[in-house]
Amino acid sequence: MSPRLHAEPLDAALEGPPERAAEPRTYEPLALHGVAAGYGRIEVLHDVDVAVHRGAVTALLGPNGAGKSTTLGVMSGLLTPWRGCRHVEGRHVNQAAADELARIGVCHIREGRSVFPNLSVADNLAVASACGADHDRLVDVAFTLFPVLKDRRRQLAGTLSGGERQMLALARGLGTDPTLLLVDELSMGLAPKIVDVLYEALEQVAGTGVSVLVVEQFATIGLRCASRVYVMAHGVVTYHGPSAGAMDAVHAAYLGSGESS
Repeated sequence: MSPRLHAEPLDAALEGPPERAAEPRTYEPLALHGVAAGYGRIEVLHDVDVAVHRGAVTALLGPNGAGKSTTLGVMSGLLTPWRGCRHVEGRHVNQAAADELARIGVCHIREGRSVFPNLSVADNLAVASACGADHDRLVDVAFTLFPVLKDRRRQLAGTLSGGERQMLALARGLGTDPTLLLVDELSMGLAPKIVDVLYEALEQVAGTGVSVLVVEQFATIGLRCASRVYVMAHGVVTYHGPSAGAMDAVHAAYLGSGESS
């Protein structure tokens, strides 16, 4: 999977030059700095700092209502920050829409395993390629990462298991050759063995240079699979750092909400 943000010039979605620093620095592929955002008049995120770490799996953890999906919406362009900054490779992109960010390699796989239920697995992949992805490459990625999809290629997507539909949704996104992959609630409602397969695929993808941010309600899964972790509670980031040091923040976030991990 090619690092498109380095291979191609950034287009009109980017609003200015990279922020300047006294010393040369390496920018994260995608980052929010002091971001507030919400819906209507309700502010959900309060001065949030979150970054997708380059070539790694990063987890965003927290109980229901913590603001995780809203954060992903801001990062992918579905929501515009009310204040603060959204940066791609250090450049300000607050006004960039989701389609503009998608064209420079940001892929958002939303919660709900979105597939076309009345189309076969093969046709679902063909529809994804109609948006510009190379069809042969997309199919190769899908069937290499998830061999079960090859066996089900003539089966209607609506008749797949929940885990197989999640594999198909993930494969369609990966087939577009993203540089940044944002995945919302990957494990929701799935058996542990299927979750392991999905996270193994994400680790393989990160190993090719793609930067991955995955939102997880179930903290134990995120802590096991990610190298870096953000923990959210009530629209605020309460921890950022290595997964090994996150347990106290996880307990505080989940027990404070009345939920367990």
